[in-house]
Amino acid sequence: MSRYRPPRSAGTPLITPEGEARLREELHDLWHVRRPKVTQAVSEAAAQGDRSENAEYTYGKKMLREIDSRVRFLTKRLENLKVVRERPADPGKVYFGAWVTLEDDDGEQTRYRIVGPDELDLKQGLISIDSPLARALLGKALDVEVRVNTPTGEKTWFLVEIEYT
Repeated sequence: MSRYRPPRSAGTPLITPEGEARLREELHDLWHVRRPKVTQAVSEAAAQGDRSENAEYTYGKKMLREIDSRVRFLTKRLENLKVVRERPADPGKVYFGAWVTLEDDDGEQTRYRIVGPDELDLKQGLISIDSPLARALLGKALDVEVRVNTPTGEKTWFLVEIEYT
């Protein structure tokens, strides 16, 4: 049995200005801070002699490969992303970048922001535009009922607030 896995799709190529800044900051940190430190550590470990049994050397080379892989990914991804800076013409409907407040049947409110797949962070309330909930919300206006099929069954929310920052 082979270990081949087809490549995942990169998702929608949209990103908020904040998300782009975070990715650029990560790229800068990897290339200008972490990589030089690891390179220095590898060269010091290599100077100690026998590399075949040198754990610091082996680990450092592995870290360099991981850093270089992430740098390549971020560089290519940032080239293909479209930064959405402008507000939509109709702020009364849900579009990319919107903060939405949803209320479930029990009256419990939840607040999410629709962002690109590279910014996904549920702890901060950031959901991907490719998620089922975000796809169900796109183009909707206030006081609309939104139904989404979840692994636990169909859930219903009411769109209470739309805000663009």
